[in-house]
Amino acid sequence: MNTIERDTSLLRLLQLASPSLLRLLQLASPSLPVGAYSYSEGLEYAVHTGQVKDASTLRAWLEDGLHYGSALLDAAVACRVYEARQRGDAVAVRQWNRWLTASRESEELRQQSHDMGHALLRLLRDLKPSVPDGVSWQDEPCNFATAYALAATHWGITCSDAVTGYLQGWVANLVSAGVKLIPLGQTAGQQMLWDLQTAISGAVNSAITVTDDELGVGGWGMALASMAHETQYTRLFRS
Repeated sequence: MNTIERDTSLLRLLQLASPSLLRLLQLASPSLPVGAYSYSEGLEYAVHTGQVKDASTLRAWLEDGLHYGSALLDAAVACRVYEARQRGDAVAVRQWNRWLTASRESEELRQQSHDMGHALLRLLRDLKPSVPDGVSWQDEPCNFATAYALAATHWGITCSDAVTGYLQGWVANLVSAGVKLIPLGQTAGQQMLWDLQTAISGAVNSAITVTDDELGVGGWGMALASMAHETQYTRLFRS
């Protein structure tokens, strides 16, 4: 196959690719300019105190977050924001956003979510065509999971795919932090992402099926670590 034939084949594949899949890949990309790379969500303190010291303890830390922590709660609320946005219920969107803010256990985690949320909203306003939801949040804190769900709904990404991308991005960001902090090799980090696929899939299913009465967070280790991180002597990450 010559260069022209190869380039033509690639162009045909891109033309056949689902627009919603391409939008999901952009929304879940580590290069999304929302500052996710600057946060460790308490992991830096856990490494500092020896609670997380190698690949196995990092994996346990991330699995706890997927099963009991704020990542699962974010994903579950994102599903509810998605559904409310689909039916045009702006009141419910804001109620769930405020509920998620109230669920944050520490100031650092709350500030992280709001900062990343408004960074994503700014991006959605500046893109052409823009996402109209971004304009109406000028004077109210918006969590990242809320902004993410609004973008996913507007761009025609299915709820299950959006939640999968959200949780995969959360895991990838903290694996990257763990690679730097512990430290681990890049291959070990990729192996970690591979090994956590089952846990991510389980968390996606839980986020979609959990009832309102069952919503809650039990990631006390992460919460306490994020609180202690604020006064840690030296820090690479913001939370």
